[in-house]
Amino acid sequence: MPPQIDALLAALPKSELHLHLEGSLEPATVMALAARHGVLLTAPEVNARYAPGDFTQFIEAFKWVTSFLRSPADYALACEKLAETLLAQKVVYAEITLSVGVMLLRKQDPLANYAAIRAATQPFEERGLRVQWIFDAVRQFGVPAAMQVAKLAAACARDGVVAFGIGGDELALPARDFAAVYDFVRGAGLQPLIHAGEIGDAHAVCDAIQYLDVVRIGHGIAAMHDRALMKDLADRRIPLEICLSSNVRTGALACQLGRTEVSITDHPLRQLFEHGVPIVLGSDDPAMFGTSINGEYQVAASLGMNEPELRKLVRASFEYAFLEESAKKKYTSQP
Repeated sequence: MPPQIDALLAALPKSELHLHLEGSLEPATVMALAARHGVLLTAPEVNARYAPGDFTQFIEAFKWVTSFLRSPADYALACEKLAETLLAQKVVYAEITLSVGVMLLRKQDPLANYAAIRAATQPFEERGLRVQWIFDAVRQFGVPAAMQVAKLAAACARDGVVAFGIGGDELALPARDFAAVYDFVRGAGLQPLIHAGEIGDAHAVCDAIQYLDVVRIGHGIAAMHDRALMKDLADRRIPLEICLSSNVRTGALACQLGRTEVSITDHPLRQLFEHGVPIVLGSDDPAMFGTSINGEYQVAASLGMNEPELRKLVRASFEYAFLEESAKKKYTSQP
């Protein structure tokens, strides 16, 4: 990558919209959390969990990592570590996803966890990092569990929660099953999001739009197979939250291409971009995929995105954020 592009990416104020708190836990932090709870881990043990694999292996690794988030203090530590990392990359705004569905499964108190999270991030706001939150349900846990998460999100809507989403195994249940949950979410004034078209097909993205009326799609790379869908996304200005490294590391891209092995050069970023699909870059689970938001822009540059296109991606990360218009204008007006 030309040095001037590298310098540009490091210097530009950025927003990150697809980022899971739990997936930001570095191996050293996992070891520290485990030690708090009487579990002694070695670096090789943790690194082995972070090793590349397929989507099922990623889900299992995510479950294992989150098993050490057991108290509000644990979540506070995770937030402090992540906030420092974001500030170092000149991220000025982030919408961070919390797996509230997992908290409920583990019989935790999500509101106590969230109070600790808010307290932990407040000092970073004074240092220039504004954070808002997305409460995330787990698709395979079912509709009642998702509604429980939605109600918790609504209870925190005046305290920094701006959206509700669903992650997990998108093949477990069809989007239409969650229509009533999303009706509730919109009624509560929250923004509706979902992971779709990551390992699912293009119909999964279409269904999310048709039945759930979502305003952003997590991943959505299956759209590359459907020209009509790409046009629809472009016409409706529904952005895809593209996570380049994640799509390779989880095997999602290989799944979409029907191959056992792929490289980052196989990613459809350029194809989607050239079809006018709005795109925002995200690091997804950066610690687990060995990346960062700056790293994702560098990957985009390696795929042939030139300086004006990279600047457009940066502006899009603010344009499609759940920010007031004055804040958007401040950052989207930059060249």
